[in-house]
Amino acid sequence: MRGIVKRFGDVVANDAVDFTLRPGTIHALLGENGAGKTTLMRILYGLAAADAGEIAVDGERAEIRSPRDAIRAGIGMVTQHFSLAGPLSVAENVVLGDEGGFRLDQAAARARVARASERAGMHVEPRARVDTLSVGEQQRVEIVKALSREARVLILDEPTAVLVPQQVEGLFAALRRLREQGLAIVFISHKLREVTAISDEVTVLRRGRVVGTAATAEVDERELGRMMVGRPTAGVASVGETHAGEPVLRAEGLSAHGALGLPALRDVTFDVRAGEILGVAGVSGNGQTELAEVLSGMRTPTAGRVSVGGRDVTGARPAEVTAAGVGRIPENRRASVVGDLSVAYNLVLEELDAYRRGPVLDEKAIRARAEELIERFDIRARAADPVGTLSGGNIQKVLLARVLAREPRVLVVAQPTQGLDVGAAEYVHSVLLAQRAAGAAVLLVSDDLEELLALSDRLVVMYEGRLTGRFDRADVDVERLGLLMAGLRDAA
Repeated sequence: MRGIVKRFGDVVANDAVDFTLRPGTIHALLGENGAGKTTLMRILYGLAAADAGEIAVDGERAEIRSPRDAIRAGIGMVTQHFSLAGPLSVAENVVLGDEGGFRLDQAAARARVARASERAGMHVEPRARVDTLSVGEQQRVEIVKALSREARVLILDEPTAVLVPQQVEGLFAALRRLREQGLAIVFISHKLREVTAISDEVTVLRRGRVVGTAATAEVDERELGRMMVGRPTAGVASVGETHAGEPVLRAEGLSAHGALGLPALRDVTFDVRAGEILGVAGVSGNGQTELAEVLSGMRTPTAGRVSVGGRDVTGARPAEVTAAGVGRIPENRRASVVGDLSVAYNLVLEELDAYRRGPVLDEKAIRARAEELIERFDIRARAADPVGTLSGGNIQKVLLARVLAREPRVLVVAQPTQGLDVGAAEYVHSVLLAQRAAGAAVLLVSDDLEELLALSDRLVVMYEGRLTGRFDRADVDVERLGLLMAGLRDAA
């Protein structure tokens, strides 16, 4: 890729980017959110059109206007959100979209899956319905689908985000096998340790420009962090010494139904003490979301009890739970703000009555409060800016400011750094550790195992709505943790 330029209005997503990918290499693409990584790869796969620049394959200029053009050029991509048809089988998904008439040769399709599976060294059952597969298995289907189309270039966007440790190792083994066969692989990840473990080369983007390209063996994590954010990074912060007090948040025998009326929580019991972070580990979809909703009053339990400082808040409305001292940082940050409203109004959204003068709102007081919180929480925005125009990191700061300004005794935090760049994630970690140091009881739900291991004083593991394991920070066994996350309860 030479001189790639892509603009979205006044924003330059890619600014004259050069990117070279060689056969038989795993090439990592790093950068903060908004650095232009995904845009660059969408252009390579034909999902977006460059405003300037060119792409060459084997030295010959290639016109890639659609994914079909990319596939014909030998380029495949596995995005973070899979593009699979759930009711169809693996074999049917693999051939979906191919040219060749209306009749499907099932035997030929299954043979094609078998060949691609063998090439990658990852088993996929051709007859299995995709919607019965785990997320890790669906990812394998996407990889097999690309390989079955004779891909010579494979783009993987944050491929480990949904995997437990054992699955990550299996993925890495497959990627090394494909590299030995001469495949060129682009590996997009925000996890520096994974990049240093799997890649041969690394290119860093910052604000749409290439900061540098290097052999991975010649740079360390701190240097990569500096290239990404313009300063050295220390990685995920560490919790330090524990001074936990008495239990503040208690859950006893909690059960609850999920969105479809099916059991999501099953007899869950634990407590969180003052001055500690309790981490909740598990593959996404095993009840973590419902747990956070029950604890913050967003979902009513079908059984069990929740108490805060000895006060029963079981089934209480969100406002009552908030009044009891619980602060909630939800996993869907954009759904928790009103995008068209200003930063100032979003910061006081949950306490508007305190800013009323009779039937009207005190605009001057709202603005003053907003400017105080903007400075205190380093929100890179003005009070009058629509909150929907902010980056994910700054929206998260708005939510943190709104919640922490009330000085809650308990924090229920879900996926606090998901989708955030390195600098914003560091800030969120520092805030959580500061809350812990101030004596708050913090429940941390995260799909990022590295984050949980670094921040948590204790860990519990959730699988299919049950707590299947408990660990103190000092005795965490990552392999055993991964087995429990995968549902192997005898690992306990």
